[in-house]
Amino acid sequence: MKKITLAGKIVIAAVAVLPFNSCTNLDETLYSQIETENFFRNEEEVKAAVGAAYTNLYGLMNHGSYFSSQEVNSNEVLIPQRGNDWYDGGQWLNTHLHTQNGKEDCYNNSWNYLYGGVNTCNRLILQVGQALAKGNLDQATADAYVSELRGLRALFYYWLLDSFGNVPLVDRFDVPEDFKPATSTRAQVYAFVESELNTISPLLPKQAGGAFYGRFTYYAAQALLSKLYLNAAVYTGTAQWQKAIDAANNVISSGKFSASRTYRENFVTQNEGSSEMILAIPYDKVFAKGFNLPQMTLHYASQGTFNLQAQPWNGYCTATDFYNSYADNDERRKNNFIVGPQKLADGVTDCVDPSADDPDGPALNYTPAINELFPSCQRQAGARIGKYEFANGSTPDLSTDFPILRFSDIWLVKAEAEARNAGNWDLVLTYTEPLRVRAGLSNLAAGVTAEQFLAERSREVFYEGWRRSDLIRFGEFSKAKGLRTSDSAPERQLWPIPVQQLNANPNLKQNPGY
Repeated sequence: MKKITLAGKIVIAAVAVLPFNSCTNLDETLYSQIETENFFRNEEEVKAAVGAAYTNLYGLMNHGSYFSSQEVNSNEVLIPQRGNDWYDGGQWLNTHLHTQNGKEDCYNNSWNYLYGGVNTCNRLILQVGQALAKGNLDQATADAYVSELRGLRALFYYWLLDSFGNVPLVDRFDVPEDFKPATSTRAQVYAFVESELNTISPLLPKQAGGAFYGRFTYYAAQALLSKLYLNAAVYTGTAQWQKAIDAANNVISSGKFSASRTYRENFVTQNEGSSEMILAIPYDKVFAKGFNLPQMTLHYASQGTFNLQAQPWNGYCTATDFYNSYADNDERRKNNFIVGPQKLADGVTDCVDPSADDPDGPALNYTPAINELFPSCQRQAGARIGKYEFANGSTPDLSTDFPILRFSDIWLVKAEAEARNAGNWDLVLTYTEPLRVRAGLSNLAAGVTAEQFLAERSREVFYEGWRRSDLIRFGEFSKAKGLRTSDSAPERQLWPIPVQQLNANPNLKQNPGY
């Protein structure tokens, strides 16, 4: 079992003392359930309670919600229909083909996941305020915890802004019973996230690692601001390249983060010591479950390769052209994907799929080529996602921490913003060189194009949740790619407001094009 950090201890304490009935509908009223008489009596109890905001993050890497929708909506990952497996009402085919309609469960799950996080933060902000009013906390301590919670809330709203765009802004928990918030514009949500991060930054600790690992610090706020400003032209119509540079510099110049010696060490089971982690979800197979990648991507027979305690589902795989974008000797390619003939844990015996209809027989052989998206994708087709270590004997829940905000990503944010600000893509070469050398490659050549930089950035941050927004920013999202053979409508850059939410709240407005 991995070492439990302070953030993990906060979560464990929260599990022990708080019920987690998160609000998933915005018209649901739970404020009458707030009880502070027997809790929030001192800072230790407040610290434990704040862990509830972090436990909301643990669902991020599970199947079927926000992260799954982000990845499958891009062109780096897909879930093909393999005969009777993985049709799932067509939701993953629609998502990959950009033909979604808002009836898919994955979008409603995403909405509920994100607003569950918002509502938990709102509840805890109210409760900390009540503890302050009762004299159980001093002002400085209350401000510190509230700032941390506002930072997490801004993260959830950033994800809402990026994916759904036009969504309700709800910044309090004590709302009337019939509360049905109206849709705010994407520009209004952007302004809220920007204001929140700028307001709380001076109040957040300028610390990294140790007791602050996995918690929302000053550097998490600045890293998130850099991501916000990098996409400002998409979100508001006005570019903010210099602001993106400045926010990224606040992280980079601190000296508290740096590129790790190897790419691999960021994604192994014991990765909490990585020098790149600005904000991570500290997963643990016992205390902090939810990172279910081996179940999601591996073939059924691969259970024997890793001695997994449960049989995988044979779903997620990598788009062929994305896999082929890596050079053969790129260490990141070796780390990120599982391809070729598969053996049992003894390293000698073939993994066998007796039901296989694949042309090379029952021996399991992951092929980067995918014969078709539906209805009869071969069971072994597609390179599998191996970026995060599958330790021998793994349960369905990995103990690998997931990097929400990682140094190399912010390093490349600065590179792109500088290039765009100056109108000179060769400026990225200073930034791409150390990452490519680490990957065993020479640097990109002078005369680099925007498309080449996008490809390089994508190879570095594969399966970290950024590919969709990167494609949109570079004007590539709607273009036909891989198994999606026709361009999609520009309106599909935003997700539909789920029909379940529209039915529950008549004040919501559907996004254009749906």
